[in-house]
Amino acid sequence: MTGLPYSAEAGGKAVRLAVKLTPRASRNALDSIVAGADGRAALVIRLNAPPVDGAANEALIRFVADGLHLPKSAVVIKSGHTSRQKLLVIEGAAPALLQRIEEWLKAALSKSRQGAP
Repeated sequence: MTGLPYSAEAGGKAVRLAVKLTPRASRNALDSIVAGADGRAALVIRLNAPPVDGAANEALIRFVADGLHLPKSAVVIKSGHTSRQKLLVIEGAAPALLQRIEEWLKAALSKSRQGAP
């Protein structure tokens, strides 16, 4: 069983979200949760933006912010700017953010299992 790709930061003022990004996908979507080679869980996100001049990173920030109903300024790429494996920091009250992330993932992943576009 794969663990959760997110956790609250110490102090409860932000949440970390591990992402495996697939750029140049046919559509923007949450795909699944996978375990990386190190065993850590990551959320697979597919975006149609190309990995050129930061376009995929900008699209990722916008996608996550829109999905969680947050301003783009609340989502920061902490590491992995030039990699498909990224660590995001989402600023805000951790308990509320964790609940939003759970609801977003539950809705998106159940939709993908049903084959909805």
